[in-house]
Amino acid sequence: MALKLFNTLTRSLQEFVPLDPARKNVGMYCCGPTVYDFAHIGNWRTFVFADLVRRTLEFSGYHVTHVMNITDVEDKIIKRVREQKTTLREFTGKFETAFLDDLKTLGCREPHQKPRATEHIAEIIGLIEKLVARGVAYKAADGSVYFSIEKYRGCGCGYGQLLKLNLDEMRAGERVASDEYEKESVADFALWKAYVPEDGDVTWDSPWGKGRPGWHIECSAMSIKALGETFDLHLGGEDLKFPHHEDEIAQSEGATGKPFVKFWLHGAHLLVEGKKMSKSLGNFFTLRDLLAKGFTGREVRYLLLTSHYRETFNFTLEGLSGARAALARIDECVGKLRELAGATTAAAEMRFVDQFSDALADDLNISAAWASVFEWVRETNKRIADNSLSAQDAAAALAAWEKVDSVLGIGTKAEAEAPAEIQALANARSEAKKARDFKKADAIRDELKAKGWIIEDTPKGLKLKKI
Repeated sequence: MALKLFNTLTRSLQEFVPLDPARKNVGMYCCGPTVYDFAHIGNWRTFVFADLVRRTLEFSGYHVTHVMNITDVEDKIIKRVREQKTTLREFTGKFETAFLDDLKTLGCREPHQKPRATEHIAEIIGLIEKLVARGVAYKAADGSVYFSIEKYRGCGCGYGQLLKLNLDEMRAGERVASDEYEKESVADFALWKAYVPEDGDVTWDSPWGKGRPGWHIECSAMSIKALGETFDLHLGGEDLKFPHHEDEIAQSEGATGKPFVKFWLHGAHLLVEGKKMSKSLGNFFTLRDLLAKGFTGREVRYLLLTSHYRETFNFTLEGLSGARAALARIDECVGKLRELAGATTAAAEMRFVDQFSDALADDLNISAAWASVFEWVRETNKRIADNSLSAQDAAAALAAWEKVDSVLGIGTKAEAEAPAEIQALANARSEAKKARDFKKADAIRDELKAKGWIIEDTPKGLKLKKI
């Protein structure tokens, strides 16, 4: 079944066909973190969504080049650098490291390229020079360079490709220096910001004088350098459609005269406990906040993957507890299969894989994909209980699960190693059972449970599991 995705650009579901004539290579760009703080759970919904897209493409046989930028210079960052009296790199470095650590904790594959804005100033200046030369950008009296919406539209180019904008009713023609601005302001936006004393040491030389890049031009310069003037996929949260992504299209196509991106995918907003996330409401969570509450990265990942990417999702702590229970069901089933299969290997049983694949091919229908997973768990557990699963069958089922999990990325729960004290109690219980002292064996079992461990008797001997 061909992969179909909802393209924000055409506002329709389309079969995904890469630009590569050989239909093998795919260029994918995802707007990365602005490293001025720890990423919150709303940010992580977007990055886990991007990871699902990448894994689905790779599962479908494509060779993906995944690029995710690091925004390490923009308005909020400069403000924090000034307040904390530190250097730009020292300030952003710690949050960049934290972000990449969190990315691993959530089981996301690391992007192939992670360009930093500060390392692409030459490319940014070169792109602005093209826009000035083509007459769609101009230097203002303060020394800043702005993109002209009016001149761009005058060239026959369309502004408002990702969402409908009533350009006649909006405040066109005004200038906006801020990186983020409201939808009612279809304004000329800053490509290069002239130096002001508040910028401190954050400045670079340019043909227009000292200054720094605007946020929107950074992504255009880095994506074009990494993936070319036209590439396959651009991803981000729906909050970036305007102005950020719309401005990316305008300045990229204004500079090159070519279509910028073939497919635009946008993930929907995330609510927390039914409300918009806010520190004042106490529902603002970073990944680290959730880990401190005792949840794991794979539980957070699972929950973020339970809702379709284009649907607003309500993230709750109760939902995380449900994720823990769901993962335990999968882990138990996969654990039993491993015991049955032993060293046996086999080709994957494809019925389950095909059902899962068909669900994802329908615009990443993750609900249907999970339904196929839990139907497989039910059927597998039934066959195990009926003793109708051979070692070869178990190995084939395991191989199928591994194919499916190459997309889901939830992995296997790390088995906790029993401390010496717990292992000694387990051994004592085994000795008690051998001596047919079942009363003592039961008492030891209860003691182990009270200490957070359960003991299972398997054909291969006793097995300790952390509760």
